[in-house]
Formats: sequence, structure tokens, C-alpha cells
Amino acid sequence: MRIAVAGGTGLIGRMVTDAARSGGHDVVVISRSGGVDLMTGAGLDDALRGADAVIDVANVTTLSRAESVAFFGTTTERLLAAGKRAGVAHHVALSIVGVDRVESGYYEGKLRQEELVKAGTVPWTILRATQFFEFAGQILGRVPGPVAVIPKMRSQPVAAAEVAAELVRIAVAGPLNRVVEMAGPDRLDIAAMAREVLRAQGSRRLVLQIPAGRAMAEGGLLPTGEVTLGRMRFAEWLADTAAPRP
Repeated sequence: MRIAVAGGTGLIGRMVTDAARSGGHDVVVISRSGGVDLMTGAGLDDALRGADAVIDVANVTTLSRAESVAFFGTTTERLLAAGKRAGVAHHVALSIVGVDRVESGYYEGKLRQEELVKAGTVPWTILRATQFFEFAGQILGRVPGPVAVIPKMRSQPVAAAEVAAELVRIAVAGPLNRVVEMAGPDRLDIAAMAREVLRAQGSRRLVLQIPAGRAMAEGGLLPTGEVTLGRMRFAEWLADTAAPRP
């Protein structure tokens, strides 16, 4: 089938693209570098022509509620409208476990995305995933200096590659018109993960854990109810990955 991947040049987008192509699917990468602007809609109709499914993993890095809502609201509206015109049969969106339980400016944008997908006319599935294994390293990279300040948060992190494969599987299986969840096999503390990343890098940086809100600290980001579990554990991933130096 023909699968369009919005945000196909990002971390998870590249993995989704690889997983889809490995499965023998025809993949269209939707990105600015490919001549498609999700914010304006320029090039989107051409990109979605003949697409059977859209997998939306487009992202913005921000803590601002206004910026997050503007980005996810606008890009989702553009994708859904273009998808309807193109006759797309399945819209798959990646979201976050706990997005409706933890207060965050960024999460407000993801909630807006979910609202639009659910209210749209294109059949859909939303996959809420927990934090990726890469998350601890990404935080370390944003906090230079000898001391890394890490928010106190409990998670059940998952390998991004397994989430990518699940997104493709969902896209091919057909729309569920509901939200499903995916997490890793173990519950871990993000600060402990950061320490493991630093140890693997041979770094002597210290990790200072600070409060980040009651809901986040007490498990608001953990899955509840039925959830698809990844198989890879964080220690396996770390051993197999050349952890990027912050």
C-alpha cells in the first residue's frame, strides 16, 4: 500500500519510513525538505495523491502552549483536509500516554491534535506511546554543564523503533477509530536512565533530580488498562546504541 509519513525526516519519522519500506510499502515522505509545508499546506495535495494511509509523526520542540497548539492544530487540520480530498482511508497519529492527565504546554497541542483527528471525517487510529529510550539522552543534550538537571518523572519507556513498527502495523491493519497505547516492558525513573546514559558515555556529569509536577512524579505518564508492550529493554537498547554525547 501507499503510506504517507508526515514528519518523515525526524527521529521517529525515519524509523517509520524504514519500517514501511521494509514491509514492501510505497512510502511518501512529507517534509519541508521534500517540498511540502504542513503549516501552509503547500505541496500537500500532490504528496497525498494515491495514498492509502497517512502516519502523522510531525513534531515541534517547544514548552509553549500557544506554539504547540498552533503547530499541532494547524498541521493536523491541513493533513485531515488534504487526506479527505485525496480519499485517504486511514489517518494514524502518534500521541503520548498520559497526555490527558499531565499538565504541559506541549501536551495541550497534542490534545488539540487528538480532538481534531477524532472529530474528522477520515477514519483514524491514535497510538499513544510512552517516552522513547532516547528521551533521557535528549534531555541531557539540552542541559549543558557539569550538572544535568532532570525532572522527577516515572515512565515506562519504549524503543522508538518498536513504536515505528507498531505505527506501520496499525496503518496497514485498518482504522480502529479509537485510541490505543504502547509502552516498554519496564517502569523506570528518567533520572536513573540519564545516569546510565552518562555511564555508557564515560561521562562524570552529575544528575540532579528536581520536582516536575505531582502528576508526572506519581505516574501520570504510565499506561493504564490495555497496552501493547515492546520487547526491548532499556539496558539492551543502550548496549546496542552509540549514545550521542550531549
